Amino acid sequence: MRVITTGPRLAVMLLASALLAGCASSPEEEAPDLQANQLYREGRSALESGSYTTAINRLEAIDTRFPFGDTAEQAQLELIYAYYETDDFEKARAAASRFIRLHPDHPQVDYAYYLRGLSAWQAGRFSLEGLKLIDISKRDLGATRDAYSDFRELIQRFPDSQYAPDAQQRIVYLRNLLARHELQVADFYLRKGAYLAAVQRGRWVIEHYPESQGTRDALAVMVEGYMGLDMTERARESLKVLIDNAPDYDRLDGRTFDPRYVKADPLTA
Repeated sequence: MRVITTGPRLAVMLLASALLAGCASSPEEEAPDLQANQLYREGRSALESGSYTTAINRLEAIDTRFPFGDTAEQAQLELIYAYYETDDFEKARAAASRFIRLHPDHPQVDYAYYLRGLSAWQAGRFSLEGLKLIDISKRDLGATRDAYSDFRELIQRFPDSQYAPDAQQRIVYLRNLLARHELQVADFYLRKGAYLAAVQRGRWVIEHYPESQGTRDALAVMVEGYMGLDMTERARESLKVLIDNAPDYDRLDGRTFDPRYVKADPLTA
């Protein structure tokens, strides 16, 4: 599935807003403001020219030395982006989480949610995925689950965000990927005769990824798992749901289900 992406490069340009020059009450207070603004201008210039190491240096200096005020908040946002562009996804996620915690009502907090999700998304990707030379559903999907949760939270909290449409497309892809991973584990359990574990994996897919492409396979796993447990009535209940929702499923012959691994006669609903 090809995901239409809205990269953060364009989005970060939208973040550059006019920062209010606060009226200092004394020369001692004015100097830190001037220093912070100078660091910010240098950091912005470095970001725009793609000099991300320099940008990080300047923006981190603001965050460390001048952690309060509008300049600091903007620097914290753009620091997330700078980490993302240098593939330091762990730092990007940590910085985004920190910004969300400290500034939950910031007008651009949705951008922090979005970049946190993108960072997890990239951390879970592999260079050969697009060429279909590997199946990443067989890999450790911890970062992928984080991305799924992050994008869902963004949409739930900010359904009208400019980043919500892209996040929604990524959710569809991630949901199918995570469901496929669970089903591969369930298939392993069926082959090993761990029928209860297989049933639990099938149920997990249906409960947590009900809109995924894997729901029919999850129902089939439950039917076969219950057959292996000699729980015939439960197997028939699951089979009826499978027939109602996917009457053309390839392991159905009318209302009869043919198990793949369990040594048993075909089951008829």
